[in-house]
Amino acid sequence: MFPGSLGMSLAGNALEKGTWQLETTNLRDFGKGKHSNVDDTPAGGGAGMVLRADVLVDAIDATSNTEDTRPRLLMSPRGKPLTQERVRELVQAEGVVIVCGRFEGVDERVIETRELEEVSIGDYILSGGEPAATILLDAIVRLLPGVMGNETSGETESFENNLLEHPHYTRPAIFEGKTIPEVLTSGNHGKVDSWRHEKSVELTKKRRPDLLKDV
Repeated sequence: MFPGSLGMSLAGNALEKGTWQLETTNLRDFGKGKHSNVDDTPAGGGAGMVLRADVLVDAIDATSNTEDTRPRLLMSPRGKPLTQERVRELVQAEGVVIVCGRFEGVDERVIETRELEEVSIGDYILSGGEPAATILLDAIVRLLPGVMGNETSGETESFENNLLEHPHYTRPAIFEGKTIPEVLTSGNHGKVDSWRHEKSVELTKKRRPDLLKDV
């Protein structure tokens, strides 16, 4: 599953150059018994399987020792929603340790004893935490110095300054009877900036009014 899409385009180029590094740990390497089991039935009964505490702790401890200051994250639908603000905080860290759950989840004692920060990428369920981890890593890597060709390109994107991004246009000037807004071809940068801000506010009011409380 890794690097997957992280091995392509901007993230892939940065990985090849050594701007960032990726190390994966396979839980099966820490499995128990002759079948290297990593999960078991949930205490109290119920459907599905739960990742064993001893297996997961062994894997985490082998990856991150007691002196490791990197944030330990667990991709979880019950976690705190991931925000651009949190992504920028993680960019400043020395790296991150990401735990990807499977099945019904992980033994709660692992979350408590290894102080895992539960992070959610949305109100929906995935088969495992790996796709969510890829999304989190992509959000972090693209903000590392030198990854994006234009360092200012990320400053006007959605969720920066608590606004959704304004509409974009490019050639052709007329497409299926629709033209580029005249202000964008006027050459007046002040008016362009004002128009873009106005449109950002309009879109945010319409689609994500909850963001405007902090504007």
